[in-house]
Amino acid sequence: MKVEIWSDLTCPWCGLAGHRLDRAVERFAHGGDVELIHRSFPLDPDLPSSPAVPTRQALKQKYGMDDAQAEAATRRVEVLAEREGLRPYIVLDNKKAGTQLAHEFLAHATAQGKHAEAWRLTFRAYFGEAHSLFDVDALLELSDELGLDREETRQVLVERRFRQQVRDEARRAGTLGARGVPFLVIDGQYAVAGAQDTETFLDVFQQVWDATHPQLVQTPDGDADGVCGPDGCVLPGDHAARA
Repeated sequence: MKVEIWSDLTCPWCGLAGHRLDRAVERFAHGGDVELIHRSFPLDPDLPSSPAVPTRQALKQKYGMDDAQAEAATRRVEVLAEREGLRPYIVLDNKKAGTQLAHEFLAHATAQGKHAEAWRLTFRAYFGEAHSLFDVDALLELSDELGLDREETRQVLVERRFRQQVRDEARRAGTLGARGVPFLVIDGQYAVAGAQDTETFLDVFQQVWDATHPQLVQTPDGDADGVCGPDGCVLPGDHAARA
């Protein structure tokens, strides 16, 4: 079962959804048959990566929120995340900027065989440590933690080798119906929007599994000649001989 989740890296609900999705896969009876793939969806692809601004200021500029509204909009997800083991989970007292380059870093890490590790590390660094994701030097620190070649990573980021791939991933999400993130697609057919809780993800997994893996029902043996039995139908011996 192929599970794809589109996220942006400074979206707090995306970080929480990724955590819940990991827990759901761990608990799912067929978790070993789940292929979990993270996809990029920068919400503001044209936003510059510098300068990074305080989240309070970003919310005021984009949505016109005052301090009280910013508190209300962010503290809820912080509390939920911390209840689920993500401590600390820094949203309001963080910074925001364009994430396009960070997504390109993740595409490079994926090409180097570090897909899941890179996504988890990047979310943890940003929300757990308020680590910048917005310039080459900050991303190289994450590259070092992943054991990637530092100079190769620098060259990839400077040359913007994965810029088009990131754009293509976001465009595909749009064709599948995404109007925001997190956005989940299972087996290319079943879509789930929003940071659903772990139990909901589990229920969806089971529904899709049941729909795509019909249950075999064992019945008594077929006719005496053994033409049809519990393992299917075969040609009788004399029929096979005539053929």
